[in-house]
Amino acid sequence: SHPAIKAASPQAPVNDWFIGDDWHHNGAFFLAHMFNWMSRNGRKRPEPTKKFARATFDYGTPDGYEFYRRIRTLSEIDKKYLKGDVPFWLETIRHGTYDEFWKSRNIRPHLNNVNAAVMTVGGWFDAENLFGALETYKSIEARNPETVNTLVMGPWRHGGWARGEGSFFGDIPFNAKTSEFYREKIEFPFFQRHLKNKGDAKHPEAWVFEMGTNQWRRYAKWPPKAARSKSLYFHAGERLAFDPPARNGDKNGDRGDYDQYFSDPNKPVPYMNGILAGMKAEYMIADQRFASRRPDVLVYQTEELEEDVTLVGPIEVDLTVSTSGTDSDWVVKLIDVYPDDYPDPAKNPTQVRMGGYQQLVRGDVIRGKFRKSMEKPEPFEPNTPSRVRFTMPDTYHCFRSGHRIMVQVQSSWFPLVDRNPQKFCDIFRAVESDYQAATQRVYRSKTKLSRLKVMVLP
Repeated sequence: SHPAIKAASPQAPVNDWFIGDDWHHNGAFFLAHMFNWMSRNGRKRPEPTKKFARATFDYGTPDGYEFYRRIRTLSEIDKKYLKGDVPFWLETIRHGTYDEFWKSRNIRPHLNNVNAAVMTVGGWFDAENLFGALETYKSIEARNPETVNTLVMGPWRHGGWARGEGSFFGDIPFNAKTSEFYREKIEFPFFQRHLKNKGDAKHPEAWVFEMGTNQWRRYAKWPPKAARSKSLYFHAGERLAFDPPARNGDKNGDRGDYDQYFSDPNKPVPYMNGILAGMKAEYMIADQRFASRRPDVLVYQTEELEEDVTLVGPIEVDLTVSTSGTDSDWVVKLIDVYPDDYPDPAKNPTQVRMGGYQQLVRGDVIRGKFRKSMEKPEPFEPNTPSRVRFTMPDTYHCFRSGHRIMVQVQSSWFPLVDRNPQKFCDIFRAVESDYQAATQRVYRSKTKLSRLKVMVLP
């Protein structure tokens, strides 16, 4: 740290563009976001300029799903639309694995010798840099244990803490002006204290907003010390429970020890309901009822909860799966299912009915060929069970009594994530014939478990 820097606040910082920020999540390419951003902002600027001329891109249709579905291969995008004028797009195509190009842009190993007081700020629903905020806090904490290191996580989209009231996002009200509270009660006092030595020196290490109860909480560390590890296991009959399966197969004889679906790259699962282009930030909290009704989405859910269940911290996905292809994406979504008689909010700008609402709490994806290594992808052996594990970013959500916890599993999330051909190949250079439908299986027996490992507050 430069000695003149007394305090710093990274807000939605970028950490790693291949693992979890912006352009990829666990190797899966975030197509809609990168194309929308790069087509407008990534054009060549060969000489200095005093003017920032934001380019525009005409999709020719309000329906982004159809726009991207008509693009048969990723290689067509540069030929048809970008025409070699977006250097970073071309670099991304050249570097399809976690090679030195991406590793050299990962800031985490370099967060050493941080002497200034740090307050990292992020949003639970930041579609761009949720990963970056959490990982910046964790890396500074691990490498600089004596540094004042504060984490602030609120119910915001990208940059939502810096503008507006923060009283709702998407369809969900928070019953509080969360952004105003942050600016007045957290950000301003932090700089008053560390720049001017004014105010109360005591400050929690973590200011975190608890979804579900809509309360700010203060903790001496994150995740909270009291949290205990548990697992939510997949069961036959679309059940989800904290108890593991007791036997192999099931006595109903419906499908032995697995559930399956047919994944067709020509008809991928939309990432969000409605007609929209680009990456709509509200997908991070949006209703998932449209997806749960599709035959290519598996659904598992608990019984109605008899008491509140509060999940904190990261969510570890641990699946046993197989595919009839040689590659596949695995999208996992953790969802809060509202009671059927849940009342609509008094202020209801979106006019959605909240009874039975399936609120996305956390969702993420892994490109299956990277399940063992981000540097050295491997194909699946067709129709052979394989373990797929990855970590979804932290959450802080209270599933209230009377609600249900749901998990959905699918193999496309379009056009948020580009279509996986379901054939092991360099997807940036895939040809149309590489794209193949596949039968996907998720196993849920005593010996072939599928689960989410979560941290639960007592």
